[in-house]
Amino acid sequence: MNPVVSSYAKRLLIVTLSFGLLSLALYFILPKIWFSPSLPFLFIFYYACSLLSFILLSRSLEARSNRFISVFMLTTAIKLFLFITVMIIYSFLNRKDAVAFLLNFFILYLVYTVFEVVQIISLTKSSSAVEKRNDG
Repeated sequence: MNPVVSSYAKRLLIVTLSFGLLSLALYFILPKIWFSPSLPFLFIFYYACSLLSFILLSRSLEARSNRFISVFMLTTAIKLFLFITVMIIYSFLNRKDAVAFLLNFFILYLVYTVFEVVQIISLTKSSSAVEKRNDG
């Protein structure tokens, strides 16, 4: 496995486990109505989506850096479509759990999006530094 992807996967796992433990602690403190029974599966879902999109982005950056923007836009659009589809389908199939699910989904969306953006910015900065050294 690519060392950049391996490093990302480890950091992503740390974030996932940290927020999983935080969620577990909050489960015993806050009212249970705020937690969806699907929350553990949401962590797995977000981990998989984040890792897959990072793999695609890192490969596009290795191939040609001008291709990165297109791949970034495409992966972002696909993820948003997938996320909206999951939210709609789950909410229609489990109406009683819809509010808690959407709240949990949104919080995890914010957490994973911030993490992904920070990691992608550092990836593009390190990639452009390597390109400058190779050009110079």
